[in-house]
Amino acid sequence: MRTVHFKALSVMALFAVFLTGCSESEEQVTEKPTPVHFESGDECHVCGMIITSFDGPKGQAITAREQLTRKFCSTRDMFSWALQPENAKRDHTLYVHDMAQTSWESPDDTALIDAREAFFVVGSGRTGAMGPTLASFASESSAVGFANEFGGEVVEFKDVTMKHLTRDMSQTMSEHSMGMNNHEGKH
Repeated sequence: MRTVHFKALSVMALFAVFLTGCSESEEQVTEKPTPVHFESGDECHVCGMIITSFDGPKGQAITAREQLTRKFCSTRDMFSWALQPENAKRDHTLYVHDMAQTSWESPDDTALIDAREAFFVVGSGRTGAMGPTLASFASESSAVGFANEFGGEVVEFKDVTMKHLTRDMSQTMSEHSMGMNNHEGKH
């Protein structure tokens, strides 16, 4: 009987060591990856445009398990990708530029912040690569200051929806169409 008891304890000890090893490797997988720099030839994962050719905040999604970084020419494109049902539940880290720390014309990659902790201004007068974009900020007070100067509504990451992304686009398309009609009338 002592042999059976000893074997059971040995098996339990090995199982405990196995679980400890598993939990250590899980911690390594869940460690937040660091953001990467945007290079001059990088193309947007959504639209294929050269990212560094455009003003405004950019975004990136890093999926640690796949060791894959997706880069976006604007925060709008990043959200368009991230909010898709097949991506919304994925385990990825999202980064955006803190526009309080960098220029709109040429965002500096040292100002990349965790998008899930950021505040966004939707509907401002500032544009990015694809027209209207979401200005990103590390602090709510910076976002409010930007909204006071350029218009728009301040929202947290968790509150951004596809409606926020399409609202400004339909207005831009309408304005563009009106401009085309006015232009045609002058001929």
